Amino acid sequence: MTIGVLSILRASLVFATVAAVACPADAQVVCLGASNTAGKGVSQQEAYPAQLEIMLRARHYAGGVANAGVSGDTTWGMLNRLENAVPIGTRVVILQPGGNDERHGAASWRDANISQIVERLRARQVAVIMLENQSIGAIRRQGYGSDGQHLTAEGYRLLAAQLLPQVAAALGLPPK
Repeated sequence: MTIGVLSILRASLVFATVAAVACPADAQVVCLGASNTAGKGVSQQEAYPAQLEIMLRARHYAGGVANAGVSGDTTWGMLNRLENAVPIGTRVVILQPGGNDERHGAASWRDANISQIVERLRARQVAVIMLENQSIGAIRRQGYGSDGQHLTAEGYRLLAAQLLPQVAAALGLPPK
C-alpha cells in the first residue's frame, strides 16, 4: 500500500469515530466542510454557518442552517458522510473542501471526490455553492486570521456576509 492510501485509511478510521453530525429537520441549508466550516478556534455561535443563519433570519427566512463541518475532514470523508450530513429536504449546500486532502497525501483524489459530491447533490436537486480556500484566505489576509489557517469570529462573520447573496438567491429570497 502506498503512503497516500494508508493516510486515507487512517483518516477514515478517525472519521468513523467522530459522532455523526446531526442536522436539524428544518435545516434547508447545510454547510459541509472541514475546520473552517466547523468554526475551529471559535464558538459554534461564531462559526460562519450560525452567523449566516442570523443573516438569513434578518431577511425573514424561516429555515435553518446546519453546520456539518468536521475539523480535519477530507473530501473523501465528506463524500462518505454525505447522506447523513445532508438530509432529504436540503435545498442548498455550501461545500468547503478545505486543504486536508493534501495533508493526508490524497490531493490527487480531491477533484474526483468533489465532482462526486456535487453530482450526488445535484441529482437530489440541491444547489451547491463552492467555498474554496481562496475566499477564506482573502479574509485571513485582511487581518482576520487566528492561526494562519482559520478565521477569527469577525472573519467568519465576514465570510457569512460574503456568502449571503448567493445563498439568498439559491433559496429564492428577494434581493435586499
